[in-house]
Amino acid sequence: MKSAYLYVRVGTDEQKKTGYSLIEQEERLLQHCEINHIKGKGIFREDHSAKDFNRPEWKKLIRTIKKNRRHPPENILFLKWDRFSRNIRLALSGS
Repeated sequence: MKSAYLYVRVGTDEQKKTGYSLIEQEERLLQHCEINHIKGKGIFREDHSAKDFNRPEWKKLIRTIKKNRRHPPENILFLKWDRFSRNIRLALSGS
């Protein structure tokens, strides 16, 4: 069975209430995991801007993955690219 960490993020109070709320993102990702037989290893809920990766829950997620290096590589699932990062170049560089 595949496994993944789930990452959900909002950057504004408005997003918390409408559109892609944390709850909506989480429910959709959990549904995706169930349909595709993916074991969710943890959910990381972020309430910070996506302008950079200086985010508390993102850092916690990375520490969790690094701590488990003896295990197979992990996947990180997020609902939409803008929930992950506003800067594609920065995100792809691994920063």
